[in-house]
Amino acid sequence: MKNLVELLVKSLVDDQDKILVTETAGSSVVIIEITVAPEDVGKIIGKEGRIANAIRTVVKAAGAKQNKKVTVEIVTDDKKPE
Repeated sequence: MKNLVELLVKSLVDDQDKILVTETAGSSVVIIEITVAPEDVGKIIGKEGRIANAIRTVVKAAGAKQNKKVTVEIVTDDKKPE
C-alpha cells in the first residue's frame, strides 16, 4: 500500500524530493503517514479535502482486500512527529 500512496502523491506535488511515505503495520491496522513540503500540502488535501478523501478511499479499498483497516495521515515537512 505504501507504493500505491507514493505513486498517487508523486503525481500531485511539485517537489517530489520532499515526499516521505511511512507505513506502520499492526496485525489488523495499517497507518500510512504522508509527509510533503509545506507548499504542496494544499495539493494533497484539495478543495474541501476531496483529494485527501479520494486517496483514503483508494487505500481503504486496497486494505479491505487484505482485511486490514487503513488510516492515512497527512503532515508537512515542518511538523514531523518527534
